[in-house]
Amino acid sequence: MIHIRELEIPSSVGASGWDDFVAAMSIHYGNEALTYGTDELAYTAVEALPGFLDQDNQPTRLFVAHDGSRMVGAARYELEPGNDPKTAWLMVDVLPGARRSGVGSALSTKLQGVAATDGIRKAIVYAVSGYGAGERLPAPTGFGSVPRDNPEVTFLLGKGYRLEQVVRGSRLALPVDVSSQLSDAIASAGADFALHSWVDRTPAKWRVEMAALRQLMSTEEPGGGLDEPEDVWTVDRLVEDEKLQSASPRTELVAAIEHVPTNRLAGFTSLSVPLEIDRTIAQRDTLVRREHRGHRLGMLLKLANLAEVQRRMPGHPAVITFNAEENRHMLDVNEAVGFVPIGYEGAWRRDLPT
Repeated sequence: MIHIRELEIPSSVGASGWDDFVAAMSIHYGNEALTYGTDELAYTAVEALPGFLDQDNQPTRLFVAHDGSRMVGAARYELEPGNDPKTAWLMVDVLPGARRSGVGSALSTKLQGVAATDGIRKAIVYAVSGYGAGERLPAPTGFGSVPRDNPEVTFLLGKGYRLEQVVRGSRLALPVDVSSQLSDAIASAGADFALHSWVDRTPAKWRVEMAALRQLMSTEEPGGGLDEPEDVWTVDRLVEDEKLQSASPRTELVAAIEHVPTNRLAGFTSLSVPLEIDRTIAQRDTLVRREHRGHRLGMLLKLANLAEVQRRMPGHPAVITFNAEENRHMLDVNEAVGFVPIGYEGAWRRDLPT
């Protein structure tokens, strides 16, 4: 018989609930590795924990399913912050050997019930879709599709979700010589723009600008029909987030571009670098303000950070990034650098009854 319970999120590594948290993360990242065919995307539980601890700005709950004493599934419920949330992000993972036995449906039902209690009106799911033969289900954006007969696709369709967007995962093998492209991008940007770089903590002079860019990222990134809410960032949140992330063994390497005439940041990009040299780097956000586009600043930021990470922390095998299939400009940048596709995710939405 399947038993579902809410998991205690440990306050620190090794604290109460730690072993269960490790097991839940193992289920999620294990499933992701099976679908992508690589474990390069995986975070350790130690690396993942800081993302669960900012309950004010990212209210998150974890639920696990047991078959007897064995944990066979895990589910994540992330709530839009604020006093009147309308959006929740859901994630369900089931061990391969326990699938088609009702575990996924039981976890999904649990999350839907929590969402109903919270008064949520819209649920969003990001689900990896591996290769599948046969008919394709196209995204309404007109870019990308997923295999209609894949189990995650039929599961979500059966639960009332609709596909809104397809996201591409891409990999860049390292080392890569970007010196010539970087010189060209610097020349194209011109004297009005200046590069800056830092590790982990934003310099005090740029905190207001970085908080504004992080917030802008939530509305400027292509979202199809997901209509995801604006993610509000303040300087206090930025400082607290960086403090929480300092508990992770990963290093955050940021490249930013200053518009010199206004002394404001025109854009930024960041890389999350694992401590172990044999593990792959994760590309995180990249954004250029609308008013400064057309100067190849996105290319400049990507190349500058790639050059910097190889200078500071050489030896990592690759960088992996994710982009919406309709974000042709950023895909063009990535492809010009040398990124190649490794897999796809569907972004799904379900409007809940009022």
